[in-house]
Amino acid sequence: MIESSEFIAVEIMEMKSWPVLLLVFLLLAGCARADPISSSTSVSPETFSFMVFGDPPELAAYQQLTQAFEARYPQAQVQLIAIPSQADYRTRLAADFTAGTPADVVLLNYRRYAAYAAKGALEPLEPYLANSKVISFQDFYPQALAPFTWRNQLMCIPQNLSSLVVYYNKELFDQVKLPYPQPGWTWEDFLKSAKALTRDQDGDGQPDQYGFGMEVSLARFAPFIWQHGGEITDNDLNPTRLALGWPRSQEAIEWLAALQNQHGVAPGAEQEAAEDSESRFMNGRLGMYLNSRRGVPTYRQISAQTGELDWDVAPLPGDRHLASVLHSDGYCMPSGVKNKALAWQFIEFANSAEGQQIVAATGRSVPSLISVAESLAFLAPDQKPEHSRSAFLDPLPYIRPLPVVPTWIEVEEVIDQELKRAFYGQTSVEQAIQSAIRLAQPYLGADSDMP
Repeated sequence: MIESSEFIAVEIMEMKSWPVLLLVFLLLAGCARADPISSSTSVSPETFSFMVFGDPPELAAYQQLTQAFEARYPQAQVQLIAIPSQADYRTRLAADFTAGTPADVVLLNYRRYAAYAAKGALEPLEPYLANSKVISFQDFYPQALAPFTWRNQLMCIPQNLSSLVVYYNKELFDQVKLPYPQPGWTWEDFLKSAKALTRDQDGDGQPDQYGFGMEVSLARFAPFIWQHGGEITDNDLNPTRLALGWPRSQEAIEWLAALQNQHGVAPGAEQEAAEDSESRFMNGRLGMYLNSRRGVPTYRQISAQTGELDWDVAPLPGDRHLASVLHSDGYCMPSGVKNKALAWQFIEFANSAEGQQIVAATGRSVPSLISVAESLAFLAPDQKPEHSRSAFLDPLPYIRPLPVVPTWIEVEEVIDQELKRAFYGQTSVEQAIQSAIRLAQPYLGADSDMP
C-alpha cells in the first residue's frame, strides 16, 4: 500500500487532537477553583439509589462496594439498582431521566454521558473533586479524566479505564502447538493463529471451533482503523463527518471483515445468532475473543467452578501504529438529586483508594487511580489473567477515546449496523461505509463528501 503525503498530513493532524486535550485538561485541573464543597459535609440519615449494569459476577463488585460504604457511613443506606443488560440499562436510564426520576448516582460510559450533559441533566463534579480532601485530579490517569470533561467542566468521575485486549484459550493454543500471543505481535501473526485455531473436528464441513470472535461494533473496529493510519471522523473533538471512507480506514475495515467472510476464522451471522462469540469462548470453542476488562470476573468464575477454561490476555496485534480504544465508565450525579452531599460522599468513597481496591479485587475494572492500578489489588499475580500489566497498563500511553458529542449514540448505532452487514458478507465494505456516512451525517451536521 502506497502512502500519499496528503494522508500522512491528515494522520498527523488528527493524532494530535487528544494529546492536546490531555495537556489542556491538566492545565485546567491544576488551576481549578470552585465554591467550597467539603468532603466531610455532614448529611442526615437517608437512603439513596445507585444504578449499575452488569452480569452477576460484575454486580458482586458493586455489592461489595456499597456494603463497605454503608459500614463506613452507617447513617447512609444504598439502594443498589442492578440492570444485567447494557441495552436495558440505557433504555431504563433514558426513561428515568425523561421522567425526572433517575437514580442519585448512575454509571455512564464516556461515549454516552454527553447527551445528558448537553441538556443540563448532570451535576458538574469538577468543583467537588477540586475541594476533596480524599481524591485529587493528579491521582487519576489523565486519559480517563479528559473524555469526561464537557465544556471545560469535569462531569463524572471515571472508575476505570480499559484498553481492548485479546482473551485467549491457552489449551486450544497448546493443542495446535501455537505460541501464546505476545506484545509486539502483528496482524499477520493474529491471522495465522486464527487460521490454526479454526477446526472442523467432526468433518461435516463446518467449523466446530473458531479461531476468533468479537462483538461487531465500532468500539471493536476503531483501534484497528487507527493502527492502520485511518480515522473514525474528520476531527476527534468536533467531528463533522465520518472518515471511514478514507483509504486507510477502509483498508482496515476490509481486513477485519475478511476474517469472517473470506478466511472463515470467525462465526458467520447464523452461527453467531445460534451461540454468540463470548459464549463460545467461555465454552471452550473459540480461540481468541476481543473484550475489555469487564469480562474478567465472569471468566474467573468459570475457571474456578469448572477448571476447564484456562485463559490469559494479550494486547491487540499491531500494524503501522500503536493504538487501542478507551473503555471507561464514570460515576455521574444527576442534577436533580436532592442530597448532593450524600451522593458525592458515595462517589468520593467509590473512587478513593479503598473503594477502587474493592472493585479491582473482583477483577471488574482497570482502576483509574494510578496508585491502585499499580497495586496488587489489580495486578493480582495469584489470579487470572497473568499478564494484566502488559495487556492493560502498558498500552495506556497510546489509548484513544472515541468522540464525545451528544449525538454519538445515534452515530454509533448507524455505524454498528453497517459494520455488521459488511462483516457478515451481506454487502460490500465500500457500500456499508457509504451507507454509514449517509445515515450518520444528520447527527454530525456537515457535508459528508469524501476527502
